Amino acid sequence: MSQDIPTLYEWAGGSEALNRLTQTFYDKVAQDPIVGPVFKTMSPDHPAHVAAFIGEVFGGPKTYSEQFGGHREMVMHHLGKHLSEEQRRRWISFLADAADAVGLPDDPEFRSAFMGYVEWGSRLAKTNSNLGETCDPETEPLPAWGWGVPGGPIGHRSQSNFPPNGLVVSCPDSGAGD
Repeated sequence: MSQDIPTLYEWAGGSEALNRLTQTFYDKVAQDPIVGPVFKTMSPDHPAHVAAFIGEVFGGPKTYSEQFGGHREMVMHHLGKHLSEEQRRRWISFLADAADAVGLPDDPEFRSAFMGYVEWGSRLAKTNSNLGETCDPETEPLPAWGWGVPGGPIGHRSQSNFPPNGLVVSCPDSGAGD
């Protein structure tokens, strides 16, 4: 990518904008009867941790990897949660609404990249959430999301900037899918 093109992190407004986004989002989520119960034991720092995660994925500082455990830790937070499609869709809707509420850029290119990541990431979270709580995922780097397309279906990532495992955890002994 050209050095003249800002990262998604920069275009979004950096950590300040992403912290506003996640705080607004989780304030709303906590009150929702469908997705709220998933976050009932959420720590007060959770919105800031998620903002750091999104920021790193979008090309910002590696705060989440350096301070909060990286991609493996994010996957571990989802294991055994058994997220439903209804919860996933509600989560996406609230995040899109929060992006509007806090004034994230609304140009089509940014919103396409932003919502593309939200859709992709929420589907991985749902998949990983249905693995057993005893699953121990391998350590992989966080995905790197940019302005372009993600690079093809999981398992066919030879031309993308994603790890070859496709970021879907596989723990065959966990009882997932039984």
